[in-house]
Amino acid sequence: MSVLDSLVFDNRFSEELPSDSVTVNAPRQVRGALFSRVEPTPTSAPSVIARSDEMLELLGITEEQANSAEFVDMVSGNLVLPGLDSFAMRYGGHQFGNWAGQLGDGRAINLGELSTPDHGRQTLQLKGAGPTPYSRSADGLAVLRSSVREFITSEAMFHLGVPTTRALSLALTGDEVMRDMLYDGNPALEPGAVVCRVAPSFIRFGSFELPSSLNEIDLLTTLADFTIREYFPDLWPDDGRPNGQTYADFYGQVVRSTADMINHWQRVGFVHGVMNTDNMSILGLTIDYGPYGWLEDYDPDWTPNTTDRHGKRYRFANQAGVGHWNLMQLANALVPLVDDPKMLQDGLDGYVAYFREGHQEMFAAKLGLAAWDVDRDDQLMLDLLDLMAAAETDMTLFYRGLANVSTDDGVSADDRFAPLLEAFYLPDEQLTDELRGGWDAWLDRYCARVRSDGTANGKRKEAMDATNPLYVMRNYLAQLAIDASTEGDHSKISELLDVMGNPYTEQPGMERFAEKRPDWARTRVGCSMLSCSS
Repeated sequence: MSVLDSLVFDNRFSEELPSDSVTVNAPRQVRGALFSRVEPTPTSAPSVIARSDEMLELLGITEEQANSAEFVDMVSGNLVLPGLDSFAMRYGGHQFGNWAGQLGDGRAINLGELSTPDHGRQTLQLKGAGPTPYSRSADGLAVLRSSVREFITSEAMFHLGVPTTRALSLALTGDEVMRDMLYDGNPALEPGAVVCRVAPSFIRFGSFELPSSLNEIDLLTTLADFTIREYFPDLWPDDGRPNGQTYADFYGQVVRSTADMINHWQRVGFVHGVMNTDNMSILGLTIDYGPYGWLEDYDPDWTPNTTDRHGKRYRFANQAGVGHWNLMQLANALVPLVDDPKMLQDGLDGYVAYFREGHQEMFAAKLGLAAWDVDRDDQLMLDLLDLMAAAETDMTLFYRGLANVSTDDGVSADDRFAPLLEAFYLPDEQLTDELRGGWDAWLDRYCARVRSDGTANGKRKEAMDATNPLYVMRNYLAQLAIDASTEGDHSKISELLDVMGNPYTEQPGMERFAEKRPDWARTRVGCSMLSCSS
């Protein structure tokens, strides 16, 4: 008897949807299927170095179970429990604006769907568990540095209030993996690792794009029906017969959840880095944490992805536009399911207005305003962003400092500006008299605007601190944890996980996690930019 025998698996995806008829695990073009059954590659000496106690509770896994050898084997790929039905999903996608054809889970293997006490079915997925038919020329493995980043940030994003996949555990495999981190012809062996990711589903935009592109309309219909029935049940017709309007309504909900997700990214300064359509969740979750990053100094043109260094397609300021473009590709894929493409076009057309409304609400909360006034506040916001970009201004610390600015009449310019000084990286060099004058003028306008709402300073600070985090997963913090873990000290991973679990509240003794990026991290690999290699 295994201590994990009490876990209940309900594998709807693999039981109800068409599977690959070829069972050999080798790179190939798969036809007429939505997934391929494949088992993880066993590892030589697995060990769990970090886990999320919150996710254990959510999944209904006890402390005894989590401490067992079977748990270690399950989350590292060494044990496929009875009841699990492991598989890799088939999908396509647009990468950097170009159609890439079949992609699929090249280094992710879904263990199966676990029935939880209070959160329905949750899919357990191992990232870095070995090759699949979709691995192409890759090995399907992952290394410690990328796995640390994915594990911590999945949980950090959840506590920031950003829709996201979650992470249950981080395991070392005991094996080494060869990687050329910067694609510069200098490969090196690195510690192998596996992250156990968790989400209700890992279905992506590209899951619909691939069958549509190959005119596999029955497969497209089957997937759409399954997705609506399982994850959008309010849209499922009473007679069980979806029609064109059903699919259009489904698409409209995806449009809105995608806009909501990206607005949350903008709120906390997160840059995904690889917004390809195969990395876009149909549930509006942040998925596939690769070369992501947080804005340190506010730079709307910053992208963390070395592959995107020149085109900057996925830069911070362009994420909303890319979301719209990706949704257009999803609409194109769904056209065979509707009576008139205009039914989908109406949903897509609503994206801009819906995103703008959400963005205004988000910015009103960041600035502590009771409601957004387009005539006054649009220009106030644009002028603020111009000022923040004119000198290196830490986005996270700026908004926390702004909450401490007194909006009362009669406060001197110096006293009013003082709470913001900590946010500037090079105040002596970059805060010229002209720029400082611009800040003083903006603060005068801002304070007058807040006073027009009649909001007291204390009430405004409370509201602003609830939407503007103090602790975010800064790139250099993740790198410090990676450095320590590579040397065998995994405590910094758990410490970061604890701090990021309460990002809006000051935590005594944890001030170092809310500091600006140190100068040594300005250009260091892993702190400034990252490649897709892991």
